[in-house]
Amino acid sequence: MYQRVFGITANDVTEKHDSRQEDKDSLQQQVNWLDQIPVKAMIKAGWIQQFEDKVEQLREVLSFFSVASPDQWGNIWSNAPVYFRKSQTFESNFGDVAAWLRRGEIEAAQILCMPYDAKKFKEALEYIRRLTLEPPQIFQSEVVRLCATAGVAVVFVPQLPKTRTCGATRWLTSEKALIQLSLRYKTNDHLWFGFFHEAGHILLHGKRDIFLEGKGSEAAEEQDKETEANKFAEDILIPPAEFKEFLNSGQQRSKAGIEKFASKIGIAPGIVVGRLQHDNFLPKNHCNDLKERFQWTGDET
Repeated sequence: MYQRVFGITANDVTEKHDSRQEDKDSLQQQVNWLDQIPVKAMIKAGWIQQFEDKVEQLREVLSFFSVASPDQWGNIWSNAPVYFRKSQTFESNFGDVAAWLRRGEIEAAQILCMPYDAKKFKEALEYIRRLTLEPPQIFQSEVVRLCATAGVAVVFVPQLPKTRTCGATRWLTSEKALIQLSLRYKTNDHLWFGFFHEAGHILLHGKRDIFLEGKGSEAAEEQDKETEANKFAEDILIPPAEFKEFLNSGQQRSKAGIEKFASKIGIAPGIVVGRLQHDNFLPKNHCNDLKERFQWTGDET
C-alpha cells in the first residue's frame, strides 16, 4: 500500500516525473523549429524571456503563441485566412509576421471593448480625424479609448526586422475587431493613412479575413478590397470636393498653400503633403519638412 501525503502517492510522483521527461524528450526533438521564429528579436522587444536551455526556450515561445507544440502552431497559423498570404514577402518571413500578429492579439486582450457598433465607430473616426493635429502623447491614448467604445481594439506594435508590414486588421470575435499598426514608415502621413485604411476594412469588408498590409501580389478580389480601403482613407482625410478645389487653386506646390489648405480642412499639413506626393502632384522630395516624424520610445534610430 502506498502512503498518501496530501492525496498524492509515491506512484503519482513517479508518473508525473516520467511524463515530464517524455515531454522534454519530445520537445528536444523539435527545438529546430525555433529557427523559423525570430526569437532574438522577440527577446529584445521584451515579448519573451531568454533561456539558455533550448527546450525551455521552446516552451517559452510556445507559451507566447498559446500552443502546445510546433505542429499545433503550424496548423493554426498556416490555415489563417490572411490576405497577402501568397505574397513573396509574407511567405519568406512567415514566423516573423505570425509573431507580430500574435503580439497584437496579446495586447488587444488587455483592451476592454464595448460590442462592435458600426455607427459609433464612424462617429469615433470623425473625431479621431481631428487628432491628426495632436502629438502622440495625446492622440495615441485617445485613439485607443474612442475605438474601444465602438468595439475596435487599436494596438501599436513595433515591427520585427523581417515583418515588413505597416498594419493589419482582423476580427478577434464577432463583436471585437483589431487594428494593429507598426509605425513602419515613421511619418504622420503614413501612420494616419494606415489607420484609416484599416478602419475602412472594418467598415466595408467581412469578418473572416485578416488584412495584412505589405508589398506583394494579390488576387483580384483582394486588390478590389485594398482599393476600397484606400479610397475610404483618402476621402475621410481629405474630402474629394475640397481636394479638387485645392488642386484647381494651383497652391499645391507651395508650403504656405499646403499649410493654409490643411488648416482649412482641419488636418495635419504632413498628411496633405503625403497625398500630393502619392498622387504625383508634388515631387517626393518636396515639403517633407511639413511631415511629422515619430519614433518608438527608446528607439534612437
